Amino acid sequence: MATETTMTETRNRSMVGMVLIAFGIILLLGYVIDTGLLVLPMMALIFALAGIRTHNAGWFIPAGILGGIGLGAALIETLPLAEPVKGGVFLLSFAAGWATIPLLSALFADERVWWPFIPGGVMAVIGSLILIGEGGFTLLDLIFNRAGWIWPVALIGVGVILLLRREAE
Repeated sequence: MATETTMTETRNRSMVGMVLIAFGIILLLGYVIDTGLLVLPMMALIFALAGIRTHNAGWFIPAGILGGIGLGAALIETLPLAEPVKGGVFLLSFAAGWATIPLLSALFADERVWWPFIPGGVMAVIGSLILIGEGGFTLLDLIFNRAGWIWPVALIGVGVILLLRREAE
């Protein structure tokens, strides 16, 4: 009689097999037609479908990352953008990809993940500052260069607080 663990392992192996077959088909299509900018979004879609099928949020992580990168690449290649704007647009697209991870997990997975809003939020702020232009670049310079020592001190402080809170529990 199969145990629940054995059945889960079999389902996971089957899903990985299906994902690999789908990737192989996408890569083979590249030899027949020009898939170009569609490769990353198609891979993102495969990961998203795997997550929806299995109700496992882990599949949404590569889906969001590849989708965001694919969106950014498509926008940069198809829209007439000035050089500094390209960086901001790419970061905002990548941030949107990170934002899809918790959204997809909330809609389709058995578990909810919220941590992707952190890297996505950082990318969105930096991308927005780049799009602002000179004022945004000045603020980025202030944050990361002139007052760059604040970040390591803040990280150390948060780490100490987390350790102290854990000891108190």
